[in-house]
Amino acid sequence: MTDDQKTTEELKKEIDELKKQLSEANAANAAKETFLSNMSHDIRTPMNAIIGMTALAKKYIDEKQRVSDALDKIDAASTHLLSLINDILDMSRINSGKMEISFEKFSLPELINDTVNLIRPLLEEKHHKGVLDPEDLETEYFFGDALRIKQVLVNVLSNAVKYTNDGGEILFTVKEAPAPGEGPNKKLLTFICTDNGMGMSEEFVERIFEPFERVNNSTISGIEGTGLGMSIVKRLVDAMNGSIDIQSAVGKGTTVTITLPIEAADEEESSSDLAGKRILIIERNDRLYKKYVSALDALGLVYTIVDSAPEAIDAITKGSFNNEFFDILIIGDERGPSDDIFETASYVTRSYSGMTVVLVSTDDWQNIEYQAEKSGIAGFIPVPFFKRSLLTGLSKAVSNNSESSEGNSLPDLTGKRILLVEDNMINREIAKEILSSTKALIETAENGKEAVDLFASSGNGYFDAILMDVQMPVMDGYEATRQIRALERADSTLPIFAMTANTFAEDIAKARSAGMDGHIPKPIDITVLMQTLKRALS
Repeated sequence: MTDDQKTTEELKKEIDELKKQLSEANAANAAKETFLSNMSHDIRTPMNAIIGMTALAKKYIDEKQRVSDALDKIDAASTHLLSLINDILDMSRINSGKMEISFEKFSLPELINDTVNLIRPLLEEKHHKGVLDPEDLETEYFFGDALRIKQVLVNVLSNAVKYTNDGGEILFTVKEAPAPGEGPNKKLLTFICTDNGMGMSEEFVERIFEPFERVNNSTISGIEGTGLGMSIVKRLVDAMNGSIDIQSAVGKGTTVTITLPIEAADEEESSSDLAGKRILIIERNDRLYKKYVSALDALGLVYTIVDSAPEAIDAITKGSFNNEFFDILIIGDERGPSDDIFETASYVTRSYSGMTVVLVSTDDWQNIEYQAEKSGIAGFIPVPFFKRSLLTGLSKAVSNNSESSEGNSLPDLTGKRILLVEDNMINREIAKEILSSTKALIETAENGKEAVDLFASSGNGYFDAILMDVQMPVMDGYEATRQIRALERADSTLPIFAMTANTFAEDIAKARSAGMDGHIPKPIDITVLMQTLKRALS
């Protein structure tokens, strides 16, 4: 081959490569243009609802029902708009390389329960049957990024709910297995979401992880979204060295399988003050039955398991007659068709005042806690449970039998003084109004330096807690917290909670490293705020 031929061949390759790059760039631009068009529609839709419903609420301000309906719709539209913004910010953060995967100890049952509770309202809205199947889970604690895992699972499960016609079925399976060729502490966690929804074509499955892709835009499908969710999921799974597989067929449904290699944490020693306690359990689920047997046999506890509430009442009555009293009643997850947990709990706590009633269930505790408290239920343990979480939960319920578990009812903080640090006047006014319902005394500061000065000049023990914004002029919340913690006074360890719109995992870690005790995201979730204050101050 002559030099001229080589040059021609090289030029041809360069031209072909340039054509390929141009084609890819044009495709990317077309995708972005489509995305911007979809986003323009999807952002305007909830914004129009917010603006329109606000106008209606003002117009019919004296008609309580119409105002209430408008506020409900504003709330729903605001939540959707926030999710759109979060997706865009997440994608931007991933693309810029600023996303970090944390490595912290977390509880698998808590993660699963939180995930299920986040999805539950969507399931109920579409009348789906949701089934949680935790297959043979043995390990309770792992090291990893629980927030990112939860984000992945919520994204996949919410897609299953959205793209399944009303009255469908969503199966969420969690499996644990040893990681091949790794040490004893390395596990493979597999999360499987199966639905009987509309499904996808093979062609679409092949490009589902590309940014801005959706089966149809929301105008055609009626299903809102950014087309970024599965792209974010893929990148997060890759960042955690995991894998994701999607099997789908149009009209038959979809199965998404996510496998994550993850390190198991050493199990903490279980300490229990349950020795000598007699336990009665209502449970019909065979797998949970075996878990109770395994956990309670290990401690040598005396227990009886029955199928239904009437059998439980009968066992309690016979036991009392024979002076063999039960100390704890566990109302399990799978109960008889006519069993009512609240009626059962109320009857038992009224008739046998010495008994502690505990609910062990997949139920959403926030939705039922008020009724549970009123009926005398003293503790809640989420399913799936493990030996340690079962024993710890039972011990806590027994020791606090005179009190209900922490919940979303308003705490009575009469006499407590809270310092609210917030630079935005409207946000400060909203937070003060919410906090006033607790009867706490509220003082405010408009930036971190003002907060430090106010705290330093106050008497020891004057403030009971601080709610600290993060992004503020003069001094930010992180530095303010560090300076308060550094003060040589007994109350410098008081609870300080970040109350901020900075909600990425890195932001939460940064708050913790600055010395904050927790993180309350904005827009303020009143339930989260009240639970946090109740734990810290009640």
